[in-house]
Amino acid sequence: MNGSPAGTAADNCPTRDATGDPPASPTTGAGAGPDQAGRYVPCPRRSEAAKTVPDAAGISPDPTTGDAERFARLAMMVGCEGMRRLAASSVTVVGLGAVGSYAVEALARAGIGRLRLVDFDIVRPANTNRQLYALQSTMGRLKAEVARDRVRDINPGCEAEAITAFAHSDTADLILAGPPDVLVDAIDSVGPKVELLATAVARGIRVVSCMGAAIRTDPSMVRTGPLSETRVCPLAKHVRARLKARGIPTDRIACVYSVEPVQGLPPEARGASAATETEFLKRGRARRQLGSLPTLTGIFGLVAANEVLRILLGELFPGRKRASDARLR
Repeated sequence: MNGSPAGTAADNCPTRDATGDPPASPTTGAGAGPDQAGRYVPCPRRSEAAKTVPDAAGISPDPTTGDAERFARLAMMVGCEGMRRLAASSVTVVGLGAVGSYAVEALARAGIGRLRLVDFDIVRPANTNRQLYALQSTMGRLKAEVARDRVRDINPGCEAEAITAFAHSDTADLILAGPPDVLVDAIDSVGPKVELLATAVARGIRVVSCMGAAIRTDPSMVRTGPLSETRVCPLAKHVRARLKARGIPTDRIACVYSVEPVQGLPPEARGASAATETEFLKRGRARRQLGSLPTLTGIFGLVAANEVLRILLGELFPGRKRASDARLR
């Protein structure tokens, strides 16, 4: 998406006053900065002509609706320009299960202007222990539609699009149309994962790819970095090798992975016959089930969303900068 929609979180960017909390009723000032009382005032509004652009961040100029407070705490972290960038951004998330559902949750709550949500499956009872969209009220519904409805409930101004499709070479044009500013790969099958990554990299789309989160137990072992530098994770090694065989560089694919060894787990945690992560079968066929905690998969998704924010915000991302940041942007 090019440009920044008017009436967004940035236009009514509520920053902190002397108490550390956002103002109760934000007003429009001549520019961001301290006023005579030493409080911070919001960013200036756009021109009246620009206000014809849809509100992509769900912020209304009417303070009685509460919308001006929706992203106030985030604005305190990233500033008005950061809010503009997020509201003007488009992110596609493929795979809306144990990892992807949590990534979408954080991105929706970060004021991303457009989210394309892709999954071919429906919500099933077996999803309950780890997938955000698995509720008694959503059983049997398409995951992509459940995700879209939840995003709209979080931020009515977000342009949320549901696509019910299996990720592969024949659906790549549909999934990557636009193209998005960032792609989040939360697919758990090697074949479709490699196809999507290869296509995205070839088209110059920035990617955050999630590796094996199942059968992990230690959140302190979760790591981020370029796919080319991953270690320990068998799935990352397998994906990297297949991409390399196709001539696809892996040093610009941001990756979330774990360095936790899993050899000590009981065989039943790895499914029948102690299957490994890379024992995935072809599209449309049943795969061996791997055990998972409700915690680690969600952490992977939230960390992936954090990587997306780093990429989109660039130098405006708060906190410590990393050596790999410039490469992955």
